Amino acid sequence: MLNPIDTDAVIRNGGAVGRYPDQIHGAVGWWMGSCLVVTAKASRLAVAHDGHPVSIEFADRLCQGATHAQHYACTVRYLRQRPAEELLAEAKAYEAPAAWVSTQPAAPGDTVHIRLYTTHGILLDETNGLADIRDLINQDRVPIPVNTQAQGKIVPWPPASPEGSCP
Repeated sequence: MLNPIDTDAVIRNGGAVGRYPDQIHGAVGWWMGSCLVVTAKASRLAVAHDGHPVSIEFADRLCQGATHAQHYACTVRYLRQRPAEELLAEAKAYEAPAAWVSTQPAAPGDTVHIRLYTTHGILLDETNGLADIRDLINQDRVPIPVNTQAQGKIVPWPPASPEGSCP
């Protein structure tokens, strides 16, 4: 692993949480997206963030990781800045797991929280996927695509209006 983290300290409380850039770094977003797709066996994922610049970076990386997860060719519905409640409602309608990224500014570093949810909107815990994600990262087995045909895509949501701009 190029830039290891303390997985026991960071992979907890429904996803990943840590002070940026000391405990957690952008690659963790990629790892969480990829591992969530593989552990959930997901061909779809819904993702949103709280609008903080650090959250945007982590959410973008999470989306990229999700599209590069083995053979799943995951389609990521990227809602951009949305409250967690809207994300979960959209994920339920989309029948997909979800990830919500938030950042709490603080000194000496911002605290980033990546929350991962099942298809039913239940926060991941030790019994429904979080322990498996931690194990994949601990063993440096973060999933990668098997070939370019297996790569997924990111779809901004809501889709562009007929005039070509997002509402």
